Amino acid sequence: MEPLISYSGLELTLVELILGAALLLLGALITLIFARRGGAKDAAQQEQRAKVLEGHLTQMTDRQTELQGRLAQMAEDSATRETQLRESLDTRLNKVSERVGQSIEATQERNSVSLKQLHERLALIDRAQKNIETLSGEVSGLQSLLSNKQSRGAFGEKQMQDLISNYLPSNAYSFQHTLSNGKRVDALVHLPGDQGDVAIDSKFPMEAWRRLTDADNTPAEAVAAREFARDVTVHIKAVADKYLIFGETHDIAMLFLPSEAIYAELHANFPQVIEKGFSQKVMIVSPTTFMATLHTMRAVMKDAAMREQAHIIQREVGAMAKDVSLLDDRVAKLQTHFNQSNEDIRKIRISTEKITKRADKIESLDVQEEKSASNITEFRKPAS
Repeated sequence: MEPLISYSGLELTLVELILGAALLLLGALITLIFARRGGAKDAAQQEQRAKVLEGHLTQMTDRQTELQGRLAQMAEDSATRETQLRESLDTRLNKVSERVGQSIEATQERNSVSLKQLHERLALIDRAQKNIETLSGEVSGLQSLLSNKQSRGAFGEKQMQDLISNYLPSNAYSFQHTLSNGKRVDALVHLPGDQGDVAIDSKFPMEAWRRLTDADNTPAEAVAAREFARDVTVHIKAVADKYLIFGETHDIAMLFLPSEAIYAELHANFPQVIEKGFSQKVMIVSPTTFMATLHTMRAVMKDAAMREQAHIIQREVGAMAKDVSLLDDRVAKLQTHFNQSNEDIRKIRISTEKITKRADKIESLDVQEEKSASNITEFRKPAS
């Protein structure tokens, strides 16, 4: 129970105050009983004590009344404070509830956005995983394709044929052409004029390349490098012996490597192999450099076709010059007609001006005759 009175560190509750008042009353009654039991000789003293006790009782009654008033005031103040406290708590609870509601709503909104982004990222991850699975399948297929020597050769040959068919016209090349020595070349590009046809052969030294890459930074690297250079040199010699035929093919043949990595390795670490190819008139090309070479060949073919069609162009230019001359004659005749028309129009305007002037003269003559007749009439009129 909360204390109702606190004074100098002393706190009294309502029950303690009531018990204290009851004890005082009980003491007064006991004193009064003992006073009555005394003798007559103590009557005056007892009366005096009774008066004192009555005064004390009166004071106690007054204090009790004052205490009750204070208790009532304190109860009223307590009720008011309780009401204010309740209102304050309600207001604060409402604000807290509102803030909590706003925070929950904002959290839900953020969570929904995060979940949406999470779903989108999961969808991207799923698509990426599918692409990775597809790519891994393609890589596995490519590995199985490259592991077979015949399949690997067909792959390089197909890549070379696709590049040629994409950059050159269909009548400028032939595949699997048989030369006069009975050797069949993978591709033959027909250059214009008497320049000869360029023989192109596709080679893919995959085994030697794998041995070289596997022996990187090992004692076996030198042996693998020699074997790789030997294999490429053998391919260069085979191309030179089979496809360089005087008077039939071009002075230079091409060795197509379908791997940019092998081509870069040759130029970076095996310059002697490249020089060997130049000395035997065999140019090693990769897909990228082969595209540039095909562009050059196409430009040469286009230039030759333009030179071959030069007489047709001259004939057409002469016919165009005759047409321009005929057009000039017709324009001159049309200008003569225009000049004649201008002269006719000028003469017609002269005639119309003359007609207009004559009409004006006739009109002025009629007006003068009317004025003369009116003057004669006024002259003959008698005076009044």
